[in-house]
Amino acid sequence: MISVTNLTRRFSGFRAVDGISFEIERGEVVGFLGVNGAGKTTTLRMLTGYLPATSGAISVCGFDVLRQSLEVRRRIGYLPESVPLYREHRVSEMLGFQARLHGIARGDRKARIASALERVGITDRSEHLIGKLSKGLRQRVGIAMALLPEPEVLILDEPTSGLDPLQRIEVRGLISELAQEHTVIFSSHILPEVEAVCPRVLIIHKGRIAADGSPEELVRQGGSANHVRLEAVVPDAEEALRLLGSLPGVSTVKDCGREGIHRTFEVACEEDLREDVGAVAAMRGWALRELSWRQPSLEQIFSRVAFELEDGQELAPSPAATAGQAANAGAVQASGLELSASAPLSGAGTIEVQGPGGSSAASANKPPAKPTDAGPKRAVFNLNPFDMGANRDLGAPKDAGPREDS
Repeated sequence: MISVTNLTRRFSGFRAVDGISFEIERGEVVGFLGVNGAGKTTTLRMLTGYLPATSGAISVCGFDVLRQSLEVRRRIGYLPESVPLYREHRVSEMLGFQARLHGIARGDRKARIASALERVGITDRSEHLIGKLSKGLRQRVGIAMALLPEPEVLILDEPTSGLDPLQRIEVRGLISELAQEHTVIFSSHILPEVEAVCPRVLIIHKGRIAADGSPEELVRQGGSANHVRLEAVVPDAEEALRLLGSLPGVSTVKDCGREGIHRTFEVACEEDLREDVGAVAAMRGWALRELSWRQPSLEQIFSRVAFELEDGQELAPSPAATAGQAANAGAVQASGLELSASAPLSGAGTIEVQGPGGSSAASANKPPAKPTDAGPKRAVFNLNPFDMGANRDLGAPKDAGPREDS
């Protein structure tokens, strides 16, 4: 149905698409997934004949896109990312204009327009001005325009871009219905959209195909293993590793370290073993904070491709997450004290901790000491050119003083 071989497109030396090749069979629904700027839209424009390729070959329904462009366009319905609509036209007028551009015979236009409007569910809006329609309805008009020539292939570029959640659900449902009758290429950078509509996914990164297959296949090939995540107050980490690793069905147990008073373990297993892990925790008296079942997802695959992570490498925590972990540790971490793993929690909110010299300290409520003038300095920048003279270098700090407590 669609054959792409060594397709390349350059813009002033920059390779937006870099030698990609793939095949799409009749009746397939394929999702193009990638971050903004990955090369999705450029590829679709070349598939539809709107943009010539620098090199490579494309055929659609057996016709060469470069040499038989008109034959290809008769068989393709294309919805670009920015739908070209005349806001002063009524919906029926816009579709009539498009029907004339497609060369549809005068006697067939009325029936074609009515059929397209019915399929996208906006028959009652045919006499409304396009400029008065919501973004979601304008997207439906765009899809109706793509359906007018009764194409064999539908190419939809970001059809849910800019829509609210309800409108996205409606457009996704519409695309699922259309996929039963057409070969569909659906471009998006939104993971749930692709997962909900497309049985096959092509992930494009920096102009190249980074992954190709069903979401389940991609997850199985590149995702992390199923695992139970356990966060608990564990007195002896070595004993915990031994007990968890001895459970039937457990392949490996990973100690992810401590966050405050809690230690985190990832128990890799094919089946959900939360009950077994929870039973071990109850038997040993571990205080639980989290016991959850984690399965790999397409999001992990996409993240690995987008951030170019190696196998086993995870995303660094965001500053907000890091700040949250520091807040969980409270004054214990701020004071440089190490929490005893076996320290009991008291009802007054105090905990027993071990200082650097082995002495005990008792109160999580004690405020941390204020930094002195000998503490770390902070640079202060003043972008007012009239302060301290117009010739002052605005890129240099105005003053450097001690950090103040907020």
